[in-house]
Amino acid sequence: MKALFKFMASGTGRLVRIVAGVALIVLGLLVVKDTGGIILAVIGLVPLAAGVFDFCLFSALFGGPFTGAQIRASK
Repeated sequence: MKALFKFMASGTGRLVRIVAGVALIVLGLLVVKDTGGIILAVIGLVPLAAGVFDFCLFSALFGGPFTGAQIRASK
């Protein structure tokens, strides 16, 4: 798991989260109709914000550091 968190805190991992968040938002607003699309767009805000602001919710849920800088600094 630690390797996954290290990847998610890397520049590439952050970019993946940003792209995934944007994709979910676009999919929710343009493809899926009605309430489901709005819910999908709101869910897309989570990985987008995590990538932009450099934090990792999954690491914190598993007892690791919250910020990307702390994850990258850990051994």
